[in-house]
Amino acid sequence: MSDSTRTWSTRPETGADIDDIHAVNAAAFETEAEADLVDALRADDHAWIDGLSIVAETEEGRVVGHALFTRCHVDGAPALALAPCAVLPAHQGTGAGAAAIRAGLASAALRGENLVLVLGHPEYYPRFGFTPASGFGVHAPFEVPDEAMMALSLDPSRNTPRGTIRYPAAFGV
Repeated sequence: MSDSTRTWSTRPETGADIDDIHAVNAAAFETEAEADLVDALRADDHAWIDGLSIVAETEEGRVVGHALFTRCHVDGAPALALAPCAVLPAHQGTGAGAAAIRAGLASAALRGENLVLVLGHPEYYPRFGFTPASGFGVHAPFEVPDEAMMALSLDPSRNTPRGTIRYPAAFGV
């Protein structure tokens, strides 16, 4: 089966995945900053949520994709930050990242989470239901194009907080 027709297996990370997750993030970006960010977030008890670091793996069990959801706040109310999302370069464009994101969103919804925020490519994240965060009355704590700061309500029947995002310290903002 080619990667483009593959249905990716996803699951929460385990301790055995930490080095592989670091390697995926290091390979997917120009620097190791995102890989180091994941490690720093994992060490932050206020940001880390067990079960919301999701890997996508091959049939042989090789981790090729990763999506991380951590705790952030919007004017004191809890929300989730989706960052980073990474896929090994050889598997980019195959759905591995999308599978990890979808699994993470489903897991977050089952945990009763609601507001998910992402700063990312406005061509990519709307496929998951993300729309400009400004429509929710949510804003980044730094200057960013409106279309790049996005939000998703996992339960539209619930109210979402309005205000400025406060990211975990590891984000450095």
